[in-house]
Amino acid sequence: MFKIHEIREIIKLIDQSSIKEFELEIEGSKVTIKKSGGVVEEKVQTIVAQAPAAPVAAAPAPAAQAAPVQPAAQPAANTQVPEENLHQILSPMVGTFYSAPEPGASAFVQVGDKVTPNKVVCIVEAMKLFNEIEAEVTGEIVKVLVQDGQLVEYGQPLFLVKPE
Repeated sequence: MFKIHEIREIIKLIDQSSIKEFELEIEGSKVTIKKSGGVVEEKVQTIVAQAPAAPVAAAPAPAAQAAPVQPAAQPAANTQVPEENLHQILSPMVGTFYSAPEPGASAFVQVGDKVTPNKVVCIVEAMKLFNEIEAEVTGEIVKVLVQDGQLVEYGQPLFLVKPE
């Protein structure tokens, strides 16, 4: 059974994203969230909450597919490398991006750092769970696409890596 604070956290994350519909089922309990109005409905073992719709530039994909990619407001560095030759490290979930293991600590990686497939490059926090994100490739970080503390969406690019 879901706890109310977990449901509130999910609603908050969905409301801040461009996702219009989200569904999660764990151990026989199911939460479905749809953006459209302000009415909250509850059903036996199924909770349906409707959050106010946020303006969306493009029609979002269902939760099982990647959401539309939105460019970061301020990239960390400029580079002359063509982006089609770069590997994107994508967020595997909706959550909050953290570049360091704790406040005040140095970032996992910075522009110019060499990475390997198992190197942790950041943390994405979702529902109080801190998920380490690994580089997936060997190469050099050429661009950080999000800022520390920024909300990220499923499938959103976090880093650009020049593969070796």
